[in-house]
Amino acid sequence: MDFLDSGEQVLVTDGGLATELEARGHDLSDALWSARLLADAPEEIVAAHRAFFRAGAVVATTATYQASFEGFAARGLDRKRTLRLLRRGVEAAETARAEVSGDGRRRWVAASVGPYGAFLADGSEYRGRYGLSVRELRDWHRPRLEALAESGADLLALETVPDLDEGRALVELAAATGFPAWLSYTVEHGRTRAGQPMSEAFAVAAGVPEILAVGVNCCAPEEVPAAVEAARAATGKPVIAYPNSGEGWDPTRRDWIGPGSYTAERARGWVAEGARVVGGCCRVGPAEIAELAGVVREAE
Repeated sequence: MDFLDSGEQVLVTDGGLATELEARGHDLSDALWSARLLADAPEEIVAAHRAFFRAGAVVATTATYQASFEGFAARGLDRKRTLRLLRRGVEAAETARAEVSGDGRRRWVAASVGPYGAFLADGSEYRGRYGLSVRELRDWHRPRLEALAESGADLLALETVPDLDEGRALVELAAATGFPAWLSYTVEHGRTRAGQPMSEAFAVAAGVPEILAVGVNCCAPEEVPAAVEAARAATGKPVIAYPNSGEGWDPTRRDWIGPGSYTAERARGWVAEGARVVGGCCRVGPAEIAELAGVVREAE
């Protein structure tokens, strides 16, 4: 069953997995970010997913955003071990889902496929324009995307995409595998982080049945209304929106700066404007998702 045909008018996805892991005392400052805990402390990833489910999320996004064959190879892990860790990311979310399944609600596991810039671990996911062609990006993403498509997840989260070219590469791969996915860009000032019009970026998913929803994530909450409108107009597909807290990321300091602007009341507007899946990204924790879930229930 398509997760958008679950019978719920609006679905709530989780918040920032790394945010919750950091709140639990983990230092995620290395290049693997939360993916490091797939090897070092998978039980902590289960606990973080469980916290978001208990807060009211019905979609868990796995800790595979920054996991890649190249990234793990730099830590001395071979392909077989990397495949095991990618699958462990999905298994962690499945375990958490099983632990909260007593209420009878349907919950979903979305295997995170982060951008090439996440592997670089230098803030490139907020710039795009890596100097790679669509074909090169497709070739780089293919092994991990295919592995996650075979991992038992319900769908793929092609997320935090900064660049139309990378969006096209990921959509082509999803279509080739025949596996369902959503596509979400990170945007700024009404354009992709690479500067392309949102209408053009979303259009790469139009007419591709494997892409179930399109939208934005890890952007300022203020960017969401225009993105919802652009995504609907360009594709006619359901829209997903899970912005960050509104604070700014400083890649040099590797820290968040400035005030936050994420509120559950803002999300009420996203739903009114047509978003079908709403949640949070970096710096949005279980408490904010619980408030969001309450707003969604009131709106239904």
